[in-house]
Amino acid sequence: MCHAVPARVTRVLDGDLAEIDLGGARKTVSTVLVGPVIEGEFLLVHVGYALGRIDPDEAEATLAALAELDALEEARS
Repeated sequence: MCHAVPARVTRVLDGDLAEIDLGGARKTVSTVLVGPVIEGEFLLVHVGYALGRIDPDEAEATLAALAELDALEEARS
């Protein structure tokens, strides 16, 4: 199963590209599917493509839930 994750736009690049913060890692993604983006907004990202925009509160809640799942998984290891 695949899923998209929220990521914050850190920089708008030339063309249909943006740099995002994905859990502390900086990645370049295509924004061709969502149109123009602005720095600071949250996008749902999957395999190098922004698939849609997401409300900042919902993005933060999702990121917190994912971090909690990671912590639980580490504790089980």
